[in-house]
Amino acid sequence: MDQRDRIPIPSLYGIENWGNSYFDINSAGHLLVKPFRSGAGVDLFDVVETLSARRCPTPVMLRFPQILETQIRELHQAFQSAITEFGYGASYQAVFPMKVNHRRDVVDELLRFGSRYGLGLEVGSKAELYVALALPLPEESLLICNGFKDDSFIEMAFWGIETGKRVVVVVEQVREITNLLRMIERTGRVPMIGFRGKLYSKGSGKWEESGGQTSKFGLSSIELIECVRILRERGLERALKMLHFHIGSQITDIRKIKAAVKEASRVYAKMRKMNLEIDYLNVGGGLGIDYDGSKTPSDSSANYTLQEFANDVVYTISDVCQAEDVPAPTIVSESGRALTVYHSVLVTTCENRTDPGLSTRVAAGPMEEEDSPALLELSEIARDITVKNFREYYHDAIQQREELFTLFDLGYLSLENRARGEALFEEICERALRFARQANYQSDEFELLEKALRKKYVANFSVFQSVPDFWSVGLLFPVLPIHRLNEYPSEYGVLVDLTCDSDGTIDSFVDVKEIKEILELHPTTDGGPYYIAICLLGAYQDVMGDYHNLFGTVNEAQVVLDERGQYHVRKIVRGDGVGEMGGIAGYPPADLARGFSARIEAMVRSRRLSEEKAAALLEEYRKRSGEPTYLGQSVDPPR
Repeated sequence: MDQRDRIPIPSLYGIENWGNSYFDINSAGHLLVKPFRSGAGVDLFDVVETLSARRCPTPVMLRFPQILETQIRELHQAFQSAITEFGYGASYQAVFPMKVNHRRDVVDELLRFGSRYGLGLEVGSKAELYVALALPLPEESLLICNGFKDDSFIEMAFWGIETGKRVVVVVEQVREITNLLRMIERTGRVPMIGFRGKLYSKGSGKWEESGGQTSKFGLSSIELIECVRILRERGLERALKMLHFHIGSQITDIRKIKAAVKEASRVYAKMRKMNLEIDYLNVGGGLGIDYDGSKTPSDSSANYTLQEFANDVVYTISDVCQAEDVPAPTIVSESGRALTVYHSVLVTTCENRTDPGLSTRVAAGPMEEEDSPALLELSEIARDITVKNFREYYHDAIQQREELFTLFDLGYLSLENRARGEALFEEICERALRFARQANYQSDEFELLEKALRKKYVANFSVFQSVPDFWSVGLLFPVLPIHRLNEYPSEYGVLVDLTCDSDGTIDSFVDVKEIKEILELHPTTDGGPYYIAICLLGAYQDVMGDYHNLFGTVNEAQVVLDERGQYHVRKIVRGDGVGEMGGIAGYPPADLARGFSARIEAMVRSRRLSEEKAAALLEEYRKRSGEPTYLGQSVDPPR
């Protein structure tokens, strides 16, 4: 028996490791999402079937806003627990960096749930600030303006001050001080000013280069002193209220965080001793998520928990402030990934692109005497291979296949017999691999064979649109079926998307000890849809997806639980239609309809098309404008 057959199904997909108690399997073998961790869960298979009946088929992004609520509460509880444990002399405030997920429904839910905790926003561009100015922030919350700024950006930040928001303008480079002072003189208003320090400490993981001395953002020690001097000359040093730093996203190693917080705390303390009344120490983002469940400093994991993060931040700042005899600052963090990553799951259909019986049918049939000796030998190997001789027979099969290819290249072999030879060789390889697993035989040769024989499951989605961080930086995301989880998978495959790009493949999967190159899947020949979930997509994936091949956004649905543990689909958002995607590329649907109509009219004038057929084609073309860009979905009228 294959050794992997002895692994329990939840462990096979690592649910208990990466799921953070939000995911489970019910008695029907369906994947559950549990928005409050304990208590009732949402049956994803049931949700998807219900949505399909409501003409909202897969691919569909399922969002669970109550998970946002749970994550906000636990972030604040973690810091409050640390503050209490270490007798910290100040408080904690969280801000959500809009770059993590700009979507209106996500930001609205975060602000609604976060209002009791004073959750604020961080913006890094004029467009983000433009949006944030119109959003209802709690009175005690912060609106932090990071990023490079021109006069227009700074002016918009002052609009926030005019409208009663607690705006912090964070200086990223020395010249921004001059622009900021000019706006203060013009308006007579003084915002809270922040300095972003460029630390010597760096983060870890895929984004470690965004921190350290070579990072593009922040002020060096020399520049910090210069900016302080400029503020003192204008008598505005009391406006300096925040010291900010950021050493990268998804920091995988807690030691890197402690080193950076210690350095930043020391900078804060020294600036306090310069009679600068800084109230906030902003430790930035970077709180890591354990995507693969390994709890290690690997690129897709983190070797610490949320509570460990909060404990180390609070303790380190407290320790430095006590040693330097300066007041403890209010701690601010921008932990956007931790707030949003768990709340969304993409569900789509997939199927094995190869007919599982095709090779057997081609290989079957009696051998003729005039057939190639190599073909006859392959047939005998396929018949006689066993667990006792699989290595020798596999090597013989490789030799005979090479002989067949040589004969074909020389013109001595028909295409039919080449196909029969390939089918026989594939059958031999699959048997040899099965025998190797049975014998627990491991070698580089058979590992390569296993990789070569991976089934390709065609999945109805675009990697570039829905999972861009897998393609761009190799970040791993949990992938698993949402049903048949009480049936042991018998296939080993990878997912290929709909795009005409070889990079549109998910071929690396989460595992505790290693990165798997295969995913355990089920046969897809029973006629029903086979649903696959890609989890932990709530951070960055929504805002970084592109439109390769003009595949647009997928359908979306918000799902919530009521007090009785019953789920409700609260909101459905239709994905992009083909006409909308044409418009994004510069082809407005109306222009396309006119162009197609002109072609139709020309065909009618030349009597190559009847007026009745022309009218029907034109009507169908216009209707297709509202059709989703993915496969197998019903056609809706133009929107």
